[in-house]
Amino acid sequence: VSPAADPAVISPQDPTLLIGSSLVATCTVSPDFPLKAEDLYWTLNGRRLPAASYAALGPSTLSVALARLNGSRQQSGDNLVCHSRDGGILAGSCLYVGLPPEKPVNITCWSKNMKDLTCKWAPGTEGETFLHTNYTLKYKRRWYGQDNTCQEYHTAGTYSCHIPKDLALFTPYEIWVEASNRLGVAVSDVVMLDILDVVTTDPPSDVHVSRVGDLEDQLSVRWSSPPALKDFLFQAKYQIQYRVEDSSEWKVGGRRRCRGTARGGRGSGCSHLAPLQVVDDVGNQTSCRLAGLRPGTVYFVQVRCNPFSIYGSKKAGIWSDWSNPTAASTPRSERAAGGCDPKGGEQNTTLRRELKQFFGWVKKHAYGCSNLGIKLYDQWRVWLQKSHKTRNQVGKEP
Repeated sequence: VSPAADPAVISPQDPTLLIGSSLVATCTVSPDFPLKAEDLYWTLNGRRLPAASYAALGPSTLSVALARLNGSRQQSGDNLVCHSRDGGILAGSCLYVGLPPEKPVNITCWSKNMKDLTCKWAPGTEGETFLHTNYTLKYKRRWYGQDNTCQEYHTAGTYSCHIPKDLALFTPYEIWVEASNRLGVAVSDVVMLDILDVVTTDPPSDVHVSRVGDLEDQLSVRWSSPPALKDFLFQAKYQIQYRVEDSSEWKVGGRRRCRGTARGGRGSGCSHLAPLQVVDDVGNQTSCRLAGLRPGTVYFVQVRCNPFSIYGSKKAGIWSDWSNPTAASTPRSERAAGGCDPKGGEQNTTLRRELKQFFGWVKKHAYGCSNLGIKLYDQWRVWLQKSHKTRNQVGKEP
């Protein structure tokens, strides 16, 4: 259809404006239509604009003045429409009111098992431009090669992109993000990375949690390394988090050491726990003894993995997701509640002194909790519990 066949023409057509700008638009009716300026009115996004903002600029031309425009309600633009007296639509225009894009920031990337690369970023300090803004992730090898453009967007959130293949190892990459809309272009700082420095894996598998004999304050946790670690000759460190059954959320509590069953640090003694604890010094072992737990309590345990020392890389590494929660309960205590608390008034003074003496001996003669020290401690604890139970039974006899 030729422009002459249109009932009317709006000028300017589809303008792009900064927030806070003012605009005067005109609607001129075609000579082929018997309409005058007084027969016209304006709407913006379906809402009729006040007649006080109109001005007749000729027999068949009506203008409207818009001041201090706000950002567009929708990224496809606001609808400014010229109507005839009976409500018919004569012509329309889209107003694009917004802000130029800001420089994207906080680019972070990770590679799942060295097979791909996913990157995320933030759109800037303000973020909202009120206009449709395109984000393009680009990358190239640092010293040679051409620019490449990522194709799979929104794979890990709104501002993300996934590169599924064709990535080189032992080669640094330059990565950046370009943001563009009707008001301009902004380019992020360039991030340099080596795929080997941003590797993450699947969570550890086959997580098992079990009791440690009759020890009422301990649980044993075992798991298997992710298969990818074996394929790439990686090493890894592991982290454990656990919470009691009656805690509805995983909240970060105080940090606490576990007693290694293969090799590990010293135990943390006997005390009650907050709803959630994080054990962050498991190292590269695949088992751990949690100590200082509540007797007769169900615990949920999760494990995650972080590859390290990958072909000499000194980067901190990226933690995997947590494994699915695994539950187990500690044995019920035969002693009165609070018996593990050094401040408990009902605790036997002699037993408290013996416990202190034992840990003093462990610290002096079995530093690092060797297998012999753990075995001796386990035997001593079982004997202590049975001995205390026997004393209680004797004390109840008439």
